[in-house]
Amino acid sequence: MINIAKPDIGQDEIEAVTEVMKSGMIASGPQVTEFEKEFASYIGTKHAVAVNSGTAALHAALLANDIGKGDEVITTPFTFIATGNSILFTGAKPVFADIDPISFNIDPDLIEDKITDKTKAIMPVHLYGNPAEMKIIMEIADEYDLAIIEDACQAHGAEYNKKKVGSFGCGAFSFYPTKNMTTGEGGIITTNDDEVAEKARMIRAHGSRERYMHEMLGYNLRMTDISAAIGRVQLKKLDTYIQKRRDNARLLNEEFGDLEGITAPVEDTNARHVYHQYTVRVKNRTKVIESLKDSDIGYGIHYPLPLHKQPYYLSLGYKDNLPLSEKTAEEVISLPVHPALGESELLQVIKAMKRGLSNS
Repeated sequence: MINIAKPDIGQDEIEAVTEVMKSGMIASGPQVTEFEKEFASYIGTKHAVAVNSGTAALHAALLANDIGKGDEVITTPFTFIATGNSILFTGAKPVFADIDPISFNIDPDLIEDKITDKTKAIMPVHLYGNPAEMKIIMEIADEYDLAIIEDACQAHGAEYNKKKVGSFGCGAFSFYPTKNMTTGEGGIITTNDDEVAEKARMIRAHGSRERYMHEMLGYNLRMTDISAAIGRVQLKKLDTYIQKRRDNARLLNEEFGDLEGITAPVEDTNARHVYHQYTVRVKNRTKVIESLKDSDIGYGIHYPLPLHKQPYYLSLGYKDNLPLSEKTAEEVISLPVHPALGESELLQVIKAMKRGLSNS
């Protein structure tokens, strides 16, 4: 079986966790503090605030930027549910702008029409590890005095104009096991804003800076030292992981680039795609899936239903017409690209895809 994802947990991670267990400090402690410093340095921000999931990172980042009831946040409907739900958690409303069908990211040219007097922020998603068009998005945010909350949960190490995502506004990352690096479960917020960082730290710890002194409504969103110890080891390996993913994607692109019935991912000249997912568009997904299954090759559909078409969002009254997101959801399929793949396995993926496309 060729899996769609395969976390790389080795002896270094095991030893790091063992040391934490021996220390007796298994909750949030010095490992979290060091991980935050190292991750902030990697991204290029003053602060990083570690939490217990990517969803928690999004939620806390929004709250720390004073997003709340009655506010609107413009984002993409073509993403994982946590993007929209994190906005709902605050009492704000997600407002969806359609996507660019090549990058799969929010189309920046459609954002301005969605701005109202209730708009408080823009939440671009760097989907699959492919950076959103941040130059235009930042210009819009500056013009309308809007916060930028970057959903970088799939984009550790991705760059736009040689600057890492998560450093343009307030970033949120996930360390779920299938991501380009993991802490088991976990997330982190990145920012250059001292006040936002301080609020995020309070939000993750029951609204307190000082034990038993609670200044605001907060949550228990803390990362453990066990998770942080894994993260510190994984962060050292991240650039190697990314390069392997990029090498694997390059081989796949070479094979798929001229084939009929498939559109391979495109990397803009000003971007560094880190290929959390290698996602293509195909005309007949059913035939392709049959071929992959016959060859015992894992795949994913990221994502089969845009947020505005999800049952819960329909129950909230969403009636958006976002044809590019809807069409893309019918055609995308993600293929194995993770660092554990060898050339022989990639060739098996290519062979199965070509067979499926020929049967379409």
